[in-house]
Amino acid sequence: MPYKPKRPCSHPGCPRLTEGRYCEEHAKEAASTYERNQRDPGTHKRYGSSWRKARKTFLEGHPFCELCRREGRLTRATVAHHITATRYGGTDDEENLMALCNRCHSALHGRQRDRWNVKR
Repeated sequence: MPYKPKRPCSHPGCPRLTEGRYCEEHAKEAASTYERNQRDPGTHKRYGSSWRKARKTFLEGHPFCELCRREGRLTRATVAHHITATRYGGTDDEENLMALCNRCHSALHGRQRDRWNVKR
């Protein structure tokens, strides 16, 4: 299957081509800027190193998207979704997690209308 052509890095003045938004060098810089200036401090506390370890372990044990599998497709899971959000008392236990691909995760939050503080 053909790949998408690479595009220029979004960092001003960087000539490198990349498959994502930023080249490898500038991706780390953009991520740290986001963590420092835009992300909610409470979210940062809930999703620290212990969460990253739990997420990695969960996705190793559940490699496919659960919603895609229900529709007869096998898609690699990239997100460990909390069924009950941690801000509402949910935990990082396996019973409260669901393996999803990015597409299903975005669609789920779009249906719930809770991801971007949209009023119902």
